[in-house]
Amino acid sequence: MSFDIDLTLRRGNRTIAARIASHARLVALFGPSGAGKTSVLDMVAGLVRPDAGRIAVGGALLFDSAQAVNLPPERRACGYVFQDLRLFPHRSVAQNLRYGERLAPPERRFMGLDEVAGFLGIGHLLDRRPRSLSGGEAQRVAIGRALLAGPRFLLLDEPVSSLDAARREEILAVIARIRDELGLPILYVTHDERELARLGAEVVAIGG
Repeated sequence: MSFDIDLTLRRGNRTIAARIASHARLVALFGPSGAGKTSVLDMVAGLVRPDAGRIAVGGALLFDSAQAVNLPPERRACGYVFQDLRLFPHRSVAQNLRYGERLAPPERRFMGLDEVAGFLGIGHLLDRRPRSLSGGEAQRVAIGRALLAGPRFLLLDEPVSSLDAARREEILAVIARIRDELGLPILYVTHDERELARLGAEVVAIGG
């Protein structure tokens, strides 16, 4: 699967631009805070409309300003793990995971709840609420919810930025397994060069 992205977004007196043409399974958007990396993910997900450009993933056209194509988020088949995770605090881990499962049409589902829980090592957490989880545990749940949505690709926004060194390594290992064992292409935001080295990512510089 390939990322074929060329987009522009004007925000006040600055312009956010990204050009990505890659067959790599993990592409990292790298740059300083405030450079517009999250805005690029939001445009790929369909949450923000670019002013101009084109977004295609795996040959599927998601947005093209010249052809007036702009698929809604629910038709883009992407799994988005936000920097703030956005778990439902009043729902158990199992209920958070099943929310992702309900978003997936049957033909796109490739993992069930038990399989995802086993893959991520969170089976013992299913009855707990998000507020009782460590940062690494909560990140695994957010990733699990995204996987259960049956994505064709993943968007990960600074997924280890708030974790200590040990938990950071655990989540980076999970991301590498998703890339290698599940074969899901990943668009990954970071401003930390250590993550790029650990994951062997193809790097696209944003801003700076």
